[in-house]
Amino acid sequence: MPQEKPRGRFVWFDLMTTNPDATHAFYPAVTGWGMSQWKGPLTYTMWTTDGVPVGGVMELSNGARSPYWLSYISTPDVDATVKLADDLGARVLTPPSQIPTVGRFAVLADPQGAAFAVFTPDGEAPGHEGEARVGEFSWHELATHDSPAAYRFYERLFQWEKMSTMDMGGGALYQMFGRAGVMLGGMFNNPPNSSTPPGWLHYVRVADLAQAIDAVTTQGGHVVSGPMEVPGGDTIAQCVDPQGARFALHAKPHA
Repeated sequence: MPQEKPRGRFVWFDLMTTNPDATHAFYPAVTGWGMSQWKGPLTYTMWTTDGVPVGGVMELSNGARSPYWLSYISTPDVDATVKLADDLGARVLTPPSQIPTVGRFAVLADPQGAAFAVFTPDGEAPGHEGEARVGEFSWHELATHDSPAAYRFYERLFQWEKMSTMDMGGGALYQMFGRAGVMLGGMFNNPPNSSTPPGWLHYVRVADLAQAIDAVTTQGGHVVSGPMEVPGGDTIAQCVDPQGARFALHAKPHA
């Protein structure tokens, strides 16, 4: 019998950037990733951890938006998910398309404008259930204009579960969400006067946060927030790579 495709799991991450070659030294130095070439019809460099692909890097066309990370979220049926998303007020940025021998995907913007992709693999979905390991993306954070509405949208689309809520002060709430009992990330509202558009920020788990931060700066990126400790004792830092793509780092306490 064919294996059931997971719903609502973050399974892949593409760095959309203006200079792919320039990223090849930066991210391995920061995260410990390796690289390999996809043997497909197009040139495509994949990021790997312990030899297992976790994402890739693609070149943005001239005049496209600024560099960014695009996450792919699994669904059993891309076309049905795109139809539901459209009914719920999302925009279709890239209609459902087939990657030969890989799977079917589409790129969407949620009703507040944050971009993400949906993916149905031909075979087994990338990644695994449970907690992220070192070198994998471990937390997914949505900053938006209306986080309660955003949560309702993603809940309908992926059946995510509402988990704990944290008071950020001044009446602002940080709503955490997950699936299958595992916490995946959080959603919150940008300040009312913020010019930052809604978007996802993805955290990579590293073994040593101080070492990773040092690599960010020595390789030409910069840290915009942190390092800081978060509830539970983990530490994080939010960063920008040399081309301008935002990403974040996350470390567990040392045993």
